[in-house]
Amino acid sequence: MLHNDWMRLALRQAELAFEHGEVPIGAIVVHKGHVIAAAYNEKEQRKDPTAHAEVLAIQRAAEVLGSWRLTEAILYVTLEPCPMCAGAIIQSRLKQIVYGCADLKGGATGSVMNVLDYTLWNHRVDVVAGVLEDECSEILKSFFRRLR
Repeated sequence: MLHNDWMRLALRQAELAFEHGEVPIGAIVVHKGHVIAAAYNEKEQRKDPTAHAEVLAIQRAAEVLGSWRLTEAILYVTLEPCPMCAGAIIQSRLKQIVYGCADLKGGATGSVMNVLDYTLWNHRVDVVAGVLEDECSEILKSFFRRLR
């Protein structure tokens, strides 16, 4: 499968978030060509500020693999990760992250700052940005238009 195909699966998770009244951000973790974890934002539902799609997907992937080291895995997420999620990405040793649209207010993998590019980290993560950017941006815009 191609990045676009995997991102469509992350977008499906974002749609589920939308349906549950959560900010529509979705994530999946792919390991050796298979989805091993999927998640969407659950901050409102859980009343937990750390319940971001990326963190939940990373936790589920670690559980599936029985290890916190996700060195062979790729995280697909519909919105550029925040600083907290970028830290979780480094800590989990993900091989790569692929995101849809940039977060110009809080993005931490290149837009506002780049937590992943700090030279003292002992792990490097490859970043691919802008995959299905328009679709990923549109679901967020739709959600916030509905709130107004």
